[in-house]
Order: sequence, then structure tokens, then C-alpha cells
Amino acid sequence: MQDTTNRPYHHGDLRREIIETAMAMLHEDKGWQFTLREVARRAGVSHAAPYKHFPDKAALLAEMALLGFEGLHKAMTTAKAKGPGPLRDEFFAVGRAYVRFGTSNPGLYRLMFSAEAGKAVNVHLSESALAVFGVVTELLERGQAEGVLRKRDVRGRAAACWAQMHGITMLTMEGLFQLEKVGPDPLDAALTTLLEGLEN
Repeated sequence: MQDTTNRPYHHGDLRREIIETAMAMLHEDKGWQFTLREVARRAGVSHAAPYKHFPDKAALLAEMALLGFEGLHKAMTTAKAKGPGPLRDEFFAVGRAYVRFGTSNPGLYRLMFSAEAGKAVNVHLSESALAVFGVVTELLERGQAEGVLRKRDVRGRAAACWAQMHGITMLTMEGLFQLEKVGPDPLDAALTTLLEGLEN
């Protein structure tokens, strides 16, 4: 392995390089036990270089989590934009997109909801994380305005939707949504049950 101790700080777009390298390591290892020193070595820069942009590992993890929420938001809005159509179709499309993002990016998804991603409260109250929640609240508001869904506090209902989709995503990632236990199409069955509980 090459020693990068004496390599220069500047490495093109160093911030982007550090983040992309850490993301690759997260994807490969399904975890974030790496150190900033290991990220620097992998990126081919000096051990001190990452500290020009990230004061510590927690700051890097927080940035990665925020990027994860941006990716999740994009996946959900892309699925939603395939309409316009019946609310039910959009609801299912967004729910499937949420689970698909998590199961396709298990390491990143776990990081996004980990207390180790910097100050977790700040991450979850960020514009990126709130935008994800906003996709759900907008759907619920539309459904209530159209008279399809019962009029109740939207945030409370969005929290219930989020909790269920998060649980489904985690169970799927762990391989626990087994045919023998939950049937052949547990995601759509769960989405149907969730939507029926919201409908008039």
C-alpha cells in the first residue's frame, strides 16, 4: 500500500473526492467503521487533507447522510412525477420508491437513520430530510383536499406512513420479509393496509 503522508492537500475537488471515496467504502463494507485516515489513503491524498473540509469523522458522516436524503427525495419525487393519476397510484409509487432506495443502498440508508451521522437531530431537521417528509405530507394533503382521505392532522399521519415504510425497508434489508411468513407481495399488501386506514 502506498504511503500518502507527504502527498499534497490539493487534489482537484478534494471535498467531493473525500465524500465519494467514503461513499464507496460505505457501499462496499455496508458500514462506516472506517477512519478519516483510511479515507484519505484510499483517495490518494495526505492524511491531513480531509480535515480541510471536515473537522472530524462525524461531520463527514453527517454530510453523507444529507446526500442520502437528497437521493431518497429524488427517488420519491421521480416516482411521484410519473403521474398525474389517481392518488392511490402515486401513493404506491412513492412507497415502492422509498423501499427500493433503502434496499439498493443499505449502508447509506442505515447511516441516514443512525445517531452516528453527526448530530442526528440536526440532520433530520435539515432541509434535505424535511423535503423527504414533505413528499408524504403533500400526498396526504392532496388526498384530503380531494376527499379521498379522511381529514386528520397531516403530520401525524405522515409520521405513521414514515414509520411503516422505514420498518418495511429495514425488514426487507435484513431478509426478514420471507414468503412463508408474510406472503408473496408483502410491500403492496402493507401499502394497501396503510392506505385503507387513511381513506374515507
